[in-house]
Amino acid sequence: MIRKCLFPAAGYGTRFLPATKAIPKEMLPIVNKPLIQYGVEEAIEAGMDTMAIITGRGKRAIEDHFDISYELEHQIKGTSKEHLLHDIRALVENYTFTYTRQKEMKGLGHAVLVGQTLIGSEPFAVVLADDLCEGEGKGVLAQMVELYKKFRCSIVAVMEVPKEKISKYGVVSAKEIEEGVYMVSDMVEKPSPKEAPSNLAVIGRYILTPDIFEILERTEPGAGGEIQLTDALKEQAKNNMVIAYRFKGKRFDCGSVEGFVEATNYFYEKFKAK
Repeated sequence: MIRKCLFPAAGYGTRFLPATKAIPKEMLPIVNKPLIQYGVEEAIEAGMDTMAIITGRGKRAIEDHFDISYELEHQIKGTSKEHLLHDIRALVENYTFTYTRQKEMKGLGHAVLVGQTLIGSEPFAVVLADDLCEGEGKGVLAQMVELYKKFRCSIVAVMEVPKEKISKYGVVSAKEIEEGVYMVSDMVEKPSPKEAPSNLAVIGRYILTPDIFEILERTEPGAGGEIQLTDALKEQAKNNMVIAYRFKGKRFDCGSVEGFVEATNYFYEKFKAK
């Protein structure tokens, strides 16, 4: 049902300078895989076969990663290291990767709108690669796809956040209709703790219906002077067309140094246990 996953990947990654001066933040490795590959694998587990990636200047490494490297493969063919390329080779050979550029950084909503040329008029997922997630039993996107089959509307993944950190997130005002499932009536981008309507913060996993593009086209710049995806979702929510889902699993904020180190330690322990 959901075939395409959109990856906004045009940001500068300024919190990781100087490392991200020449390397896309999405290519920073967690143990032996870049962040964006974890997201791609999550999308594939959820049944998606086309990855639509929004890039920008200095992001060619992403395209090169999801491509054949004839020189490297020739160099290690027949050696004990050849198996290290099996996973990425399977991605390149079996799934489609499409790209377009976001020429100006005008917010997440603008990045999603730029992706319309790759998505067309069908429901799609969105993954923010620096939100690294590991689901319980099944991946977060796979959990959300199951929910989409039931509700057929836009879905945002949410998690409970301490009040002192709530101002870093988009926050939902919502009514619980099933365990962990909420009907959204309103959303606020980066509210103060006093103004926050709940402690349920939106993280970087979405399933969006294609009418979001039409809404984004007429959405005025909001918080930070940027076109906010939150503002477009608020429009959908007015018609009871947005569900918030408190996912089962872990989320690491790899856009921060602290979260990046936490994720590295966590996945290194899993890597050692293999």
